[in-house]
Amino acid sequence: MLGPVILAASRSDRMRRFVSAAPGTKQVVARFIAGETVDQVVPVIEDAAAKGLEVTLDVVGEDITTREQAFAARDAYLELIDRLKGLELGARAEMSVKLSMFGQALEGGHELALANVRPVVEAAAEIGTTVTLDAEDHTTLDSMFAIHEELRKDFPQTGCVIQAYLFRTEDDARRLAASGSRVRIVKGAYKEPASVAYQDKAEIDKAYVRILKILLEGAGYPMIGSHDPRLIAVTQELARRAGRKLDEYEFQMLYGIRSEEHLRLAAEGHRMRVYTAYGTDWYGYFMRRLAEKPANLLFFVRSMITKN
Repeated sequence: MLGPVILAASRSDRMRRFVSAAPGTKQVVARFIAGETVDQVVPVIEDAAAKGLEVTLDVVGEDITTREQAFAARDAYLELIDRLKGLELGARAEMSVKLSMFGQALEGGHELALANVRPVVEAAAEIGTTVTLDAEDHTTLDSMFAIHEELRKDFPQTGCVIQAYLFRTEDDARRLAASGSRVRIVKGAYKEPASVAYQDKAEIDKAYVRILKILLEGAGYPMIGSHDPRLIAVTQELARRAGRKLDEYEFQMLYGIRSEEHLRLAAEGHRMRVYTAYGTDWYGYFMRRLAEKPANLLFFVRSMITKN
């Protein structure tokens, strides 16, 4: 299986330097990363809105080693929100954050991450939008869920992410499927041990469907993060059985992947949100996109051997 190997490479400085220097990297990265700056990503947001799509914006970068870097990550999101203020797109443009960027792994990281993310959530609320806390590896989740619970006391629209491949997630879904909650379900894209996560794709898919049913039959607002045509069809059928209207859940897909499907679902009346990453520290995000789908890796390898 190549996926675990690629995920391991996502933590390698040597591999980071190799991939960054490869001749085809820039071309492939541009497929998944909307730009490096706020100025570059604003036209992407406007284009999505014009097509009836919504976006969630991720300023990429997870390898935070100092408090100063964590403060800089906070400020990058505040800069983004300041620019969104003038676009008047409301909930069409929300944000996704990884608490590792806000210092979660540093000494006193739980309190630091909460202190850094709170002003971002506050600023988002002021312009009529919200923030979703991304899930990372399993060792970070108790902290993430605790921060999510704390933020929801003042900002109940704050969302969070759960990962179908983890054994714990069905219980998390039952707890989170409450009125007012916003929960994104994804399969999971981190290398996790067999002691905490399903390793077989078929078992992950089965878990995903079980969790989908919990969320769709619950009282919250499910956000379905998947490009899998089978899971999209299953979602539509489970939503129908649960009596869900089209605006009572949404689909989410990554920028640069299955773009025609984004438009098809929106044309059918579904809420369709595009997870749009931007920034200069793209390596970890990019490597997980390669690990998720063999076709992405093949595209990259072909580009590496093709000179610009």
